[in-house]
Amino acid sequence: MRVTHLSTYHLFGGAAVAASRLHRALAKAGQFSGSVESMMLVGTSNRQETHRPEPGVLYLANNFLAEQTAFGRFVAERLYFLPHERDKSVRFQFSPAKFGANLSFHPAIQQADVLHLHWINFGFLSINGLQSLAELGKPMVWTLHDQWAFTGGCHYARGCDHFLSHCRHCPYLKKPGEHDLASIIFEHKKRLFGNANIHFTSPSHWLAEEARQSALLHDASFTVIPYAIDQAIFCPVSRVDANTRLDLADSSRPRLLFGSANVTDTRKGFKYFAEALTLLHQQHPDLTPEILVFGKGRSYLLNELPYPVRHLGLLTTEDDIVAAYNAADAMIVPSLEDNLPNTVIEAMACGTPVVGFRTGGIPEMIDHQQNGYLADVGSAQQLADGMAFVLTHLDPETLRQNARQSAETRFSEEVVAKQHIDLYRQLMSERVKE
Repeated sequence: MRVTHLSTYHLFGGAAVAASRLHRALAKAGQFSGSVESMMLVGTSNRQETHRPEPGVLYLANNFLAEQTAFGRFVAERLYFLPHERDKSVRFQFSPAKFGANLSFHPAIQQADVLHLHWINFGFLSINGLQSLAELGKPMVWTLHDQWAFTGGCHYARGCDHFLSHCRHCPYLKKPGEHDLASIIFEHKKRLFGNANIHFTSPSHWLAEEARQSALLHDASFTVIPYAIDQAIFCPVSRVDANTRLDLADSSRPRLLFGSANVTDTRKGFKYFAEALTLLHQQHPDLTPEILVFGKGRSYLLNELPYPVRHLGLLTTEDDIVAAYNAADAMIVPSLEDNLPNTVIEAMACGTPVVGFRTGGIPEMIDHQQNGYLADVGSAQQLADGMAFVLTHLDPETLRQNARQSAETRFSEEVVAKQHIDLYRQLMSERVKE
C-alpha cells in the first residue's frame, strides 16, 4: 500500500513538522511489516533541506526553474489577496487558494494507493487542484492542521462563527459584505466537497467538533488521530548536558520556557505570558526563575519582564530543541487558539510539565495538576498560578514522569502509525466494495 503525503513545506511550521513525523513513523512501520510505503511530496523547500535529502521526500520545486515557479505561485496568491486584506496583520492568515500546481500527473500521485493531504496553502494547491486530485478516484485523507478547510479562507476563525452557516461579512477583509471574497471561496469549497470523497482526520477532538459543526463538513467522515513524535529523540536528558548544549550556566535557578515558530504571533499569547510573569513576581517574590525563549522574532515585551531572559533565537536542530525543553522546569503555552501544539507534545516527551490555556486541543494533552496546569483562556492570573504550582511542587520528579508517560501513551510513533494504517486499509477496502 503506497501512501503519498502532500504538504507545502517539509520542516517549516508546525503542520509541516507534524506531517514529516507521520511520514517517518509510517516509513518505520513499513520497514518492519511491509504493510505501507510512505512518500512525501513537498511544494517548496529551502536549500539546506535539498542538500540533505530525507528518504521518501520529494520536492516539487527541485530545480531553479521549479523554485521560481513555486515562488511565483506564492506571490500570485498574496497579490490576489492584497486588495481584499483588512490590513497587513492578516496577510498570511487568510488563503484564497486561487493558484496552485497541477499534480494529477506527478509520478508520486499516479503511483499512490492513498493520497494524504496536510497543509497545502501558499500556492501549493488551489481549490481547482484539489478537485483534480479528487477526480482521480483514489482514497483521500486530509489531516486538518487548522480551520482552513471549512472556512471561507481564514486559518483560524478567531471567534467568528460564520463558518457554521455560510462565510460572508468576513472580519479579515477590507470590505466585508454579503458576496465578499470569503463568500466566493466558501461556494467553491462547497462544490469541491459536494463532489469529492475525502476522509478527514483531526489531531484533536476540538478541531473535529468545530469541523463537524461547520456548514461545509457537517456530513463528512472524521477520525481523530493525534500527532506522532519520535520519543527516542524527544526524551529526557540530563540538565547538565542540556545546559552545555545551549551554553547555559549550570544553576539551581528554575527556568520557564516559551517557544513558538514566531514569538510575535498574537495567537501564541506571549502578552499573557509577560503579564503572568509580572504577577508571579509580585505574588511570589521568593521565586526567581530565569526565562528562556526560542523562536523567530523578538517581542518588545522581553525588555519589560521582571526576570532575566535568555533569547535562544530560532532553534533549527532537534538536539537544540530537546535541550531547551530539558533545561526548563516548565513549558508555558498561552495560545489563545490552537489545535494540538507540537510544543506541548515535544515538552511532554522530554518530561517537561506544561502550563497552558484551556483552549483548542490543549486540554486533551494536559491533565490538570498531573502533568501540568490548565488556566482559563486569557487569565494571566491563572497562568501565574500554574507557573507557581510547578515551581513550588513538592515532588517535581513525579510531574516530569507523568508528562513523559502521557507522551508515550498518546503520541508514540507506533500508536499513531497503526491508527493511520488501519484507516488507509479501511478506505481501500471500501473503495473495492464500490
